[in-house]
Amino acid sequence: MAWDPPNGSFSLARWTGTIYIRRDLLSSSSSSFIAAEFQVNRGAKMTAEEAGEAAPEVEEKEERSEPGAIQKSSSFVEERGSISDLNPHEKKAFVELRAKLEETMDSSASLWGVPLRPSEGSDKTDVVLLKFLRAREFKAKESFEMIRNTLQWRKEQGIDSILEEELGEGMEAAAYVDGVDREGHPVCYNDYGVFHDSAAYEKAFGSEESVEKFLRWRFQMMEKEIRRLDFRPGGVSSILQISDLKKSPGFYRKELRHAMHKALALLQDNYPEFVAKNIVINAPFWYYALNAILSPFLTQRSKNKFVVVRPSKVTETLLKYISADAIPVRYGGLRRENDEEFSAADECGVSEIVVKPGSIESIEIPVPEIGMTAVWDVVVLGWEVNYKEEFVPSDEGSYTILLQKGKKMAAEEAAIRNSFKNSEAGKVVLMIENASSVKKKALYRSKLKKA
Repeated sequence: MAWDPPNGSFSLARWTGTIYIRRDLLSSSSSSFIAAEFQVNRGAKMTAEEAGEAAPEVEEKEERSEPGAIQKSSSFVEERGSISDLNPHEKKAFVELRAKLEETMDSSASLWGVPLRPSEGSDKTDVVLLKFLRAREFKAKESFEMIRNTLQWRKEQGIDSILEEELGEGMEAAAYVDGVDREGHPVCYNDYGVFHDSAAYEKAFGSEESVEKFLRWRFQMMEKEIRRLDFRPGGVSSILQISDLKKSPGFYRKELRHAMHKALALLQDNYPEFVAKNIVINAPFWYYALNAILSPFLTQRSKNKFVVVRPSKVTETLLKYISADAIPVRYGGLRRENDEEFSAADECGVSEIVVKPGSIESIEIPVPEIGMTAVWDVVVLGWEVNYKEEFVPSDEGSYTILLQKGKKMAAEEAAIRNSFKNSEAGKVVLMIENASSVKKKALYRSKLKKA
């Protein structure tokens, strides 16, 4: 290992790769990517064991919960949201920072609409100050400098008026906010696979001008996300990031690597502690290799912010943080864009059943009145089961109607939505046959509509 004190970096040669890391960014995890310049010999080979030896354990553990119970994450409480939760050292730094701001800032100084001077009487001020203190490990002087630099950066870049600008045309699929998690955090999805398309990549990173536009659009996105937050004590003041790396170009693309590095540095310097958790899904091999190299140098606080998920565990992991009806269909959930059938007003809860190995389970939807339309959604985590739908009349003399013939569902299948309008009383029966050697979990919801 070779240290390089003059530029605050060090280089680590391992697995025929070289990585250059900004040490001042290793302690912060407020952004969606680890801040690093990563240069890898693309011809180098590494075993899965080597790649994972230093990686944090995340979703590899076998779930030991009782069948039928979705395990929810308990790690989403806003960290130290109350001053009373601070230890003596942290309280001292907090008091020092408040006094420094009171002494040096004028009454108009604010960030995200929150005044910085405590004497202005806003109950949101302390929440914002704590973000900067955490980002600088409760060092009052460094936190004050960070606030002052952020104010200057926002003034120079015109960030306070950035929401009025027309930015990100054609980038809507690359980053968007969709719903909230189980604790009320807005969920921001970042789809880096969008840049697998050469035209999209060139548009975003093809020149210095396009990179600057990309960065400005990303800052605009961050400002939009912050508008959804509540800086009052006990409120939700951070977001949940979902970073999808499926078909991502990877850090071997110089333009993308440099743009991400610049974005990370600016986001971490000017938007501290705004990400409660970053779930990296569909992580390719190169990400595990990067993670394994970086892991020994990250603080436990930074590691706890990241959850890395392999493709086969995406839905199962997201369900720990987000309810099934809020997870988009593309990620194994039930949420559809501009859904006209199910909404929060319907109060149609999502139910769950476990299908044991070598067994068949049925989901029954009673349709007691003639002329009603039954609508349902169903998804099986990991599918690879046989699935069939029928309508069974209450009158034993009537014929069963086949709605969906038996079909072997592939692992990547999205949720099924179907409907049926009856001409006699009966029930819709959804049959799931699990011929595999592992248990399967099915999620479903239904509603009845009168003609």
